[in-house]
Amino acid sequence: HFGHIELAKPVYHVGFLNKIKKVLETVCYNCSKIKLDESNPQFADACKIREPKARFNAVWRLCKAKSTCDSDNTAGDEENNFGDDAGTNSEKKKSHGGCGNKQPTIRREGLRLIGTWKPDKDAQEEASQGEKKPILPSEVLSIFKHITSDEIRKMGLSEDYARPEWMVITVLPVPPPTVRPSICVDGMGGGMRGEDDLTYKLAEIIRANASVRDAEQNGSPAHVVNEFEALLQFHVATYM
Repeated sequence: HFGHIELAKPVYHVGFLNKIKKVLETVCYNCSKIKLDESNPQFADACKIREPKARFNAVWRLCKAKSTCDSDNTAGDEENNFGDDAGTNSEKKKSHGGCGNKQPTIRREGLRLIGTWKPDKDAQEEASQGEKKPILPSEVLSIFKHITSDEIRKMGLSEDYARPEWMVITVLPVPPPTVRPSICVDGMGGGMRGEDDLTYKLAEIIRANASVRDAEQNGSPAHVVNEFEALLQFHVATYM
């Protein structure tokens, strides 16, 4: 039977890290809504693509360049400009409901995702580079959990088989000993036995996980906790 390890902190699934980045560039960092409203004709056309992968790529390409989340006011103004009289005010509010907040530019660095928030035009002289900070897996998990089923379908994902939050690992499966059998060191069967590489890696994950939990319980400084989290992320990634 399989066992499991409950991780003290969520970590990225390294196989889906690029996909996680694309989903983050598609939805709002604050309200988890898709950054574009359906009043945008290009977005409305992208949502009509039947093939899920092609629809996801089309929606992502439109959203990744957006530096703000479309709010109700923005959506309403755009709809008036296009002269669409098919929708009522209640439909406009129901269709999106974005927050209007600024969005980060996201870049991948190894096993981390880094977000950069550009400063306002008035503050560009004081801080030309903007605010830059790592985007933690726990933050991503919270954002993805708040994406509605309707938004998931619009992105071309499946609410039953491919929810975005499943790309962030909170519980790690542990295979039974038959998958990672011990080996004879001397090759004769009667001497010392060594463990499989997976077993050694699982032991390192358990130690790193305990370090993260102990650091949090002992009230260690944030940078110390972050270092242990990075170590846990490294061991889980190399285990896979």
